[in-house]
Amino acid sequence: MGAVPSMDEEYLVRRIAQGDRLAFDELYRRTSPWLVVRLRRRCADDELVAEVMQETYLAVWRAAAAFAGASVGGSAVGWVWTIAARRLVDALRRRARQAQLPLAALPAAAAPAAEDEVLDAELGDAMGAALRRLSPDLRQVLQATVLDGLTVRETAVLLGLPEGTVKTRARRARIALREALS
Repeated sequence: MGAVPSMDEEYLVRRIAQGDRLAFDELYRRTSPWLVVRLRRRCADDELVAEVMQETYLAVWRAAAAFAGASVGGSAVGWVWTIAARRLVDALRRRARQAQLPLAALPAAAAPAAEDEVLDAELGDAMGAALRRLSPDLRQVLQATVLDGLTVRETAVLLGLPEGTVKTRARRARIALREALS
């Protein structure tokens, strides 16, 4: 595995699919810091985040061949995040069933996250400004459904909202963005 830093994540996943433990270690080293930050932004329970991290990387190890064999263009980093987001939703569902209590809504982030800054830079000033003008509740739904690729049901579980509320907020966010950009 010599020059690991020059290898991209897609290559690492292909190597993991072949059982390469060093490639797995490198993928973990590269992706776990930002992944734990993203998960903590959605769940304040460090124990649950640790559990989701473990389940995520176990799934990465087991499913690397499926990703590596797919001819669909997609980033390995996005694939890892999708696994983690779905594992978090599953964990929150389990906790909600065990506790028999509704999930609390996630608090809005106090400072802009690195992913928000990158998104603003990628989308340009007009879109970034429009996104910043959205209320936190609309941004949370938009982030979960569009950026994280979660379904309405998964977003509802993640945010502790009824599915109808998620749909309404997503529609309101799209309308507000459309108006801001026209």
